[in-house]
Amino acid sequence: MIARTWHGAVRAEDAEAYHRYLLDTGLRDYEQTSGNRGVYVFRRVDGGVAHFLLLTLWESWEAIRAFAGDDPERARYYAEDERFLLELEPTVTHYEVLDAK
Repeated sequence: MIARTWHGAVRAEDAEAYHRYLLDTGLRDYEQTSGNRGVYVFRRVDGGVAHFLLLTLWESWEAIRAFAGDDPERARYYAEDERFLLELEPTVTHYEVLDAK
């Protein structure tokens, strides 16, 4: 199994609206992609900035490519992301899952 992490930051006052937006875009797409084994959404507010960390679990690189495209290291963004996000980070990070209980 492979874990994929993505980070995004929004203004703290946009945190709830962005979370709802995530539910309608990325999280819906994760659930609809064959080979996705789960998603966790973490949020940390630090001063005026809300940081989101998404951790998704995938059964294979092929499943990740089905979601992300030919370059799985590139972050995938949606139409309204520029309205919310303070920066469009270009890449994501992958980890081999060694243990899960």
